[in-house]
Amino acid sequence: MRTTAHRRRPELAAFLRSRRARVTPADMGMPPGLRRRTPGLRREEVAQLSGVGVTWYTWLEQGRPINASPQVLDAVARTLRLDAPEREHLYRLAEVPYAAAPEGLSRSVGAEVQGIIDALHPLPAVVYTSRYDVLATNPAYRDLFLVPETVRIGVPNVLWTLFTVSEEACPVVHRERELPVMVATLRSCYGRHVGEPAWEEFIQALSGASAYFARLWASGAVAQPGPRVKTFRHEAVGELRMTSQSLSIDGMPESRIVVYTPEDERTREQVALLRERRERLWPVTGAEIIQKHTQNPAL
Repeated sequence: MRTTAHRRRPELAAFLRSRRARVTPADMGMPPGLRRRTPGLRREEVAQLSGVGVTWYTWLEQGRPINASPQVLDAVARTLRLDAPEREHLYRLAEVPYAAAPEGLSRSVGAEVQGIIDALHPLPAVVYTSRYDVLATNPAYRDLFLVPETVRIGVPNVLWTLFTVSEEACPVVHRERELPVMVATLRSCYGRHVGEPAWEEFIQALSGASAYFARLWASGAVAQPGPRVKTFRHEAVGELRMTSQSLSIDGMPESRIVVYTPEDERTREQVALLRERRERLWPVTGAEIIQKHTQNPAL
């Protein structure tokens, strides 16, 4: 039985050859030269432009079992003019851990994604980044979560809100159970961003603002996002049991739509009541808060 590595190597070889064939010497400011059988770069030209040995690059393109560092793969990717999805594909085929470009988190969503979460109304829906930044919400989400104290905090990040709001006003019931899971989920994403200023500043600032977050972060626990039944409290209608479900978004690999579905009939009635009371309860909309604070990259 062939191993995964054996299956990937032919794919890596074919991928590199196809990318090399589309880059011409003229693209790189080089003369075309004589006796060039194809319009693309030669292997030795890719090696020279990437600052690697010809033999090493030849073996890489042949799919031989050699070790490749992220720095060398980045150099090859620049020479071959790979875009972000192609660069990630190269890393996967070379079996090297992939890290997105620094500060690569999206800060906004397009009209299509906003339209999707609006269409999910009356189900609460939100777009989170992997750092729990809030990029977009629908009215039902704002009904549920933008209680007065969270509005005053004014930072469009769920973790920042949950760890800095007073315990009495925290919308999440069973904080001791739910918040550790969220921090562990954050750490699973942090591994792709270690050393990036925005992430490091966020972790440092929230650790300074919340001793509880600092303790959870220091524990080193790691978890993946997944569906959960959570209980929320709202000053107007009491407790609500909701199931959260995450949906991926094409073109936004570190963002997700999270939809909250009422777990029982009582919760459905309470969510309907919140919709009826929206205008009186919320003097400021969630959309205005998000827009106001979008320019703060750390929070």
